[in-house]
Amino acid sequence: MTNQPSTAPVITPAMARRAAAGSFLGAVVEWYDFLLYGVVAALVFAHEFFPTSDPAIGTILSFGTLAVGFVFRPLGGAVFGHYGDKLGPKRMLVITIVMMGLSTVLIGCLPSYDWFQEHLGAGILAPILLTLLRVVQGFAVGGEWGGAALMSVSQAPKHRKAFFSSGVQMGYGVGLILANGLVLVMSRLSGDGFREWGWRVPFLISIVLVAVGLWVRSGVADIHHAQTAEAALQEERTTRPPLVEALTRHPGAFLQIIGIRMVEMFTMYTVTTFALSYSTTTLRWPREIFLNIAIAVGAISLVTIPLFAYVSDRIGRKPVYLTGAVVGAGFAIPFFVALGNADVMLTWLFALILVNIPHDLAVSVQQPLITELFGAQYQNSGAGFGYQVAAVIDGGFTPMIAAAIVAASGGSWHGVAAYLIVGSVISFLVVAFMKPKVPQVMTADEARDAPVR
Repeated sequence: MTNQPSTAPVITPAMARRAAAGSFLGAVVEWYDFLLYGVVAALVFAHEFFPTSDPAIGTILSFGTLAVGFVFRPLGGAVFGHYGDKLGPKRMLVITIVMMGLSTVLIGCLPSYDWFQEHLGAGILAPILLTLLRVVQGFAVGGEWGGAALMSVSQAPKHRKAFFSSGVQMGYGVGLILANGLVLVMSRLSGDGFREWGWRVPFLISIVLVAVGLWVRSGVADIHHAQTAEAALQEERTTRPPLVEALTRHPGAFLQIIGIRMVEMFTMYTVTTFALSYSTTTLRWPREIFLNIAIAVGAISLVTIPLFAYVSDRIGRKPVYLTGAVVGAGFAIPFFVALGNADVMLTWLFALILVNIPHDLAVSVQQPLITELFGAQYQNSGAGFGYQVAAVIDGGFTPMIAAAIVAASGGSWHGVAAYLIVGSVISFLVVAFMKPKVPQVMTADEARDAPVR
């Protein structure tokens, strides 16, 4: 290794704040679009695009298109991660937000199965086109997390990385509020107004959010090249693609990420997507109950996620994460007991506990926890791809699997509760046995001063 003068840029507090804000607002747009699909899929898509004599089959097919979006997230993570490592994450984040916005608006314009059948004699075109647009959504959001997390983590103060990067996950909370809030407003239309046209309005509004997100991200500094150039002085140079390098050097990290994300994904999608469908179709509850629960979950997360991140920067990431896994396993059964007994107040209480503690504790530390599993020259590819593969396995199929479990058990929730508990236990074990990680981009002085994680 040759001694060369440092080429790393000086990161000012203003740059760190702007990077955090850019990651946050961009994530709001991406997650609003992605989560909106899940909400409407639970309420409308089975009727609009998958008409069948058996409502349970229509619901499963509707959730199947939801899962398709997750399947294509790893591809988006791989492609955008590759070019993010080569060209910098900022350019890729601009592309992903445009792709996501356009596909969402087109979903809002897509005619129903009956329209295609009546006018073209090909009703099957409706679910096919819906699935293709969901593919674009999945591809776009797949490239979002890795770049946004890397941009915020890399420019954050060395002992406040979890706090500064928590905006990436807070964007999820705001997106959740907006998606469920707008659907709630439109669902109050008289008659069949919501089912006929009201559900489309939130999709069309996405174009406004995209414009705001692009404006904010245009002002964020892209210092990726300078940082990786500095790190390259201490790492073995390679000509292999960044993702191949990440897979070769850290194969176990990808399995770790799958385990890490289980408690987060199982709790969130069980409450905000599966339970929304289960409560309205099986229990005949008004849809407003779980739409309001989801809004409350998102609102509370705006406080809990940065708070938990702040705590983790001081006491370490493991204690924070492990606490979340314990709560996830412990409150799965109480939540479903309350739901099965049609106890609205207890359902509200346990739903908030089940998401805002396990989920928010987990995601508050994920940005540094996951990005630090990989070398600086391939962090975007490794972290982005691993995060999205885990999203497919842990989250994409959760509502569909849960619906299938309920259908197979004659409407019982017990199998779904067991599914959630197993995921929480796996997350606990994976994080409990993780070895401490020190970011490769740290200087020697920073590594010496860094707290043990």
